[in-house]
Amino acid sequence: MAQNCWQIKKCGREVGGAKVKELGVCPAATERRLAGVHGGQNGGRACWVMTGTLCGGKVQGSYAAKLANCMACDFYKQVQKEDAGRIVASSKLFVMLK
Repeated sequence: MAQNCWQIKKCGREVGGAKVKELGVCPAATERRLAGVHGGQNGGRACWVMTGTLCGGKVQGSYAAKLANCMACDFYKQVQKEDAGRIVASSKLFVMLK
């Protein structure tokens, strides 16, 4: 499987991670409805559509509020490059989350 956001970003918010006590478990690490998307575990390779992920050292809000930050993120760019031609559109990811 491809590497997930918490493996690359080393945020410590994965289950059992170093910062779980302080910041809580990240929803990307536990969101099973996105399991397998872009080859990731749970939501680990679709974190940009998830509320409550950790970016820039703080917990982020909604997709609309964090989109610009996500598009500038090295991990987001890495997934886009690695899965070029097979990227699942954000609109489809939102349907999966409903």
